[in-house]
Amino acid sequence: MTPPFSQLAVGLDDIARQGLYRSRRVIASPQSINLDIDGRNVVNFCSNDYLGLANHSGVVNAFKAGVDRYGVGSGSAHLVCGHSAAHHALEEELAAFTGRDRALLFSTGYMANIGVISALLGRGDAVFEDRLNHASLLDGGLLSGARFKRYAHADVVDLGANLDKAQGNKLIVTDGVFSMDGDFAPMDELAVAAKNHNAWLMVDDAHGLGVIGEQGGGILEYFGLSQQDVPVLMGTLGKGLGTFGAFVAGPDLLIETLIQKARTYIYTTAMPAAVAEATRVSLKIAIEENWRRDKLKQLSERFRLGAEQLGLQVMPSASAIQPILIGDSQSAVDISNALLNAGFLVSAIRPPTVPQGSARLRVTFSALHQEQHVDRLLDALARIILGRK
Repeated sequence: MTPPFSQLAVGLDDIARQGLYRSRRVIASPQSINLDIDGRNVVNFCSNDYLGLANHSGVVNAFKAGVDRYGVGSGSAHLVCGHSAAHHALEEELAAFTGRDRALLFSTGYMANIGVISALLGRGDAVFEDRLNHASLLDGGLLSGARFKRYAHADVVDLGANLDKAQGNKLIVTDGVFSMDGDFAPMDELAVAAKNHNAWLMVDDAHGLGVIGEQGGGILEYFGLSQQDVPVLMGTLGKGLGTFGAFVAGPDLLIETLIQKARTYIYTTAMPAAVAEATRVSLKIAIEENWRRDKLKQLSERFRLGAEQLGLQVMPSASAIQPILIGDSQSAVDISNALLNAGFLVSAIRPPTVPQGSARLRVTFSALHQEQHVDRLLDALARIILGRK
């Protein structure tokens, strides 16, 4: 008898031949700029913990106090018996932070994106997505049953040509800061296009919230856009804010609709209340400690200047995400492994996460990095990448 799943081996072999095989590394230390991997200490340049809050003592202590008060598990979905006072307080604080009527917590950003798009659209409607949108946004659009159209990256002219042909409810969906390129969506132009075509506009600001803008308000603060300009805002808690989960913020009618219709909200267990308590503290730190954003900007600019001087092909990014374009997938993996041997953890990003032929090293910074870390990474990149040429 044929063993179960034996036919899957061919597919796995094919993935490996293309240099696209993925594997996990086991971390034996808290998330920070230094990680313990297989008994080795390495400098971490691939985390999304941009503000350095994932292991902040105040956030950790808030989590512990939350466990003492609420226990570990939330017990149920928000609509059954899982919605605690901590969840409710966090939602109110997130709404105030983002300048919106209300906010609604989701267990993950992936679930938030799928839930929102599917709740707002159906057959007869249309969704328009940037070609480089995150997989969760693309999946949400496809699962909604609406007519699905991708427009050229950050190309509002191409978007407008497609909007002209659409019928029913129309939703424009974009990342705020694109996670693999680090560039910004043209939110001001998208807001104008949405108004001109009577469409809704949704932004996933996972990599901008807490990080971009003078007060950390993200991509919408950067462009000076309001709830009226961009009615649907999705933000995650596990990146700039250092904890776990996500939220959607917007008008009261939007939030009430999601409570009634978003299946990924209705039919899943709420995040632990202790996580909400920890996030309330991390949100306060993110708002008050502007030095973290200033430090990120300084480090990113120092790295970018150094990489350009070395002749490395950095991508156009003004964020804490500074990718180096390599091209070939196996080459990107080989360089990433060589960096690990040199004491630096830098992820190789390959298709299908990025387009074919655009494999890259995704270098990300934390406010906890120091200039010496940046300079040491640049030295290692020079030895490894330039030594291959």
